Amino acid sequence: MVNTTREKNKEEPQEFVIDDLFQYTMKKNWEEVVKICNNNPSACKAKLTKSEETALHIAVSSYHADQIDANKHADVIRQLVRRIPSDKAVEILLLKNDKGDTPLHLAASLGSVSICQSIIALKDTELINSRNLKGETPLFLAAHHGKMEAFLCLHNESADKKVDDSLWRRKDGDTILHSAVSGEYFELAYQIIIYYPRSVNSVNQEGFSPLHILARKPNVFQSSSNLRICDRLISRWVIGHELKKQKFDPKSSINNYPENYQTCMKFIYLPRAAFRIIAFRGKGYSTEKQISITTDEENPKRKAEESQGKESKQEDTFPPNYGTCIQIFKFAMNFMLVVLGIGIWRISKIRKKKEKHEWAVQIMEELIQKESIYKYDNNGRMPIQQNIESMYAERIKPPSLPPQEPDTHSSVDKDEKGSKSKSNEDKDEDKTVAKTKDVKKGTPILLAAKMGITEMVAKILETFPVAIQDLDASGKNALLLAVENRQTKVYDLLMKMELPEFVLYQVDESGNSAVHLAAMFQRLQPWRIPGTALQMQWEIKWYKYVKHSMPPHCFIHYNKQGETASEIFRKTHEDLVKDGSKWLIKTSESCSVVAALIATVAFATSTTVPGGVNQETGHPTTGHPLLEEEPAFEIFSIASIVALSFSVTALVFFLAILTSRCQPKDFRYDLPRKLLIGLSSLFTSIAAILFSFCSGHFFILKDKMHTAAFPIYAVVCLPITFFAFAQLPLYFDLLWSIIKKVPLRSYKVFYT
Repeated sequence: MVNTTREKNKEEPQEFVIDDLFQYTMKKNWEEVVKICNNNPSACKAKLTKSEETALHIAVSSYHADQIDANKHADVIRQLVRRIPSDKAVEILLLKNDKGDTPLHLAASLGSVSICQSIIALKDTELINSRNLKGETPLFLAAHHGKMEAFLCLHNESADKKVDDSLWRRKDGDTILHSAVSGEYFELAYQIIIYYPRSVNSVNQEGFSPLHILARKPNVFQSSSNLRICDRLISRWVIGHELKKQKFDPKSSINNYPENYQTCMKFIYLPRAAFRIIAFRGKGYSTEKQISITTDEENPKRKAEESQGKESKQEDTFPPNYGTCIQIFKFAMNFMLVVLGIGIWRISKIRKKKEKHEWAVQIMEELIQKESIYKYDNNGRMPIQQNIESMYAERIKPPSLPPQEPDTHSSVDKDEKGSKSKSNEDKDEDKTVAKTKDVKKGTPILLAAKMGITEMVAKILETFPVAIQDLDASGKNALLLAVENRQTKVYDLLMKMELPEFVLYQVDESGNSAVHLAAMFQRLQPWRIPGTALQMQWEIKWYKYVKHSMPPHCFIHYNKQGETASEIFRKTHEDLVKDGSKWLIKTSESCSVVAALIATVAFATSTTVPGGVNQETGHPTTGHPLLEEEPAFEIFSIASIVALSFSVTALVFFLAILTSRCQPKDFRYDLPRKLLIGLSSLFTSIAAILFSFCSGHFFILKDKMHTAAFPIYAVVCLPITFFAFAQLPLYFDLLWSIIKKVPLRSYKVFYT
């Protein structure tokens, strides 16, 4: 007994050793930490901080790949791992902090492949299967933080072993694919779809699949982005690349080089791309085709179909003999970006956005293709009609709790909760099943219609036409949700399709048709235009647009409250009408003051003749202006009368707005047109009065300061020019709102 106690005391590090180890880890003096662990191997398992972290925990969490001494730091961690006694290596490496994370959890979160390799060198499955308090494995954390190299490393280590589905789940039911899609790590998500195909149809405890998660991210799709004309041109010629299957090979990865070396590596790889462009030129060639050579080895038939589609698309866009020129031009653009490092900031930003849009569509297509919510018979065309409950019945559901390995860290807690575990697990399981079977969450097409993702709506309906029958908790289908959330692109897409008539006649549980929902005011202000008056105008346009495109029965229909669509519109837009009226009055009062001042000056100017008139008696030109032969005098005469006429016109229209009744119907055409004419006349009068002033003043400076006249006039006109430019955005918004038939939705408003 005494010998056993002495041996145990020898294994335990002395207190002063732990104190020194703590001090050196806080100061990040890793050389001394390695020395202490070398002299006292038992110190490796000592917990040093309040968070119950060992020296290895602290060393791993302090690692940053962007640091100058990152390689040196990684070497220190490898030395710490080697100092662990081999007979207790697994035990020490499985030590957890207060969050249940092992050093491998931390290394996977940071994405360090070298550290992960040094820890898993023992080839022990317990290291990879270990879970933290949230039920996350190192593999899950690598996916959760978007660390693709670390993920492939851990996957490669566990590829030959039978991996249970629960290892890529955590307690809330989220899988590695849920996390990758939620974090917008689409490159990693593509690898997960290939290596873990069962995760595609897995749902979490809320009943959401990865496709649901993607449907809640409209910002990653092109249909929800509004690029300027210049950005669209740049995006058209920027080279992206398709996602493809990757294997763990750290030596060949450019990402393993420091950031300042990556440009050189890309520069070295460019001649290979140039050779492909010239050597493989021909009909239907594209760089995307070359990039995706190893995209799908498991399904060669689908690969052939996709490549054939790309070739046909290339042929339709340009003649075959233009293919080489186009590819050389794209290569030159890519070469310029590489020479500039990461490229001009704007071009680089557009390229990243384009890649995100393309990758999101590629992930979406993979998820929809493997979607099992709708059942088809063997011919792949005729859907089997099922209710929504059966749609979710065959999905891979999350367990009530993931299986936990023996853990000394939480043994005390398990003993204390042993008496309550059975009842709590039963309750949790009932709640999980209830949530999984909860069909009120909505299917992906309903979420996509609500969020305005036209790509997903079109692809789902192309693959599963029966999806148009899906309803949410309130009885709304995709068309009603698009109308309710002002998703104009989705609505136009659905109306162009040959939809069954029952889709158009669908009403929600309150009896509201599509026209009723278009008449309801949404507090989120989705329209991309400033000013409450213009918001009101676009609300009317949207209501009228939906009303005229739907069957007549819809807008004469009464809902369950006995209200028609027009009654709902008047009732829900009362506050917006009041706010719009106040905005119009305030704007008209401000502009009318300026118009009145310009009219006063223009009237005084038009009655004044520069240089006077000829007062000689009996002369043929008596009473005529003395400077009437000067070109500047003609400009002065025309500009002064134009300024007077347009300033009075602007004043009249602004006064007409001030005396208007401001009824809801007036906001559609009457009030916006008056405001547009008033602003147009005001800007014209401002420009005319400036021309009048400069041309009249020119006679004073033309002899002595002829060369300095124009710079002086430019400086004098700056304040008024600034005022005009400040009002131009409102003017263009007003002009656009009148011309545009269908309002443009702002995609800065997202629904959660």
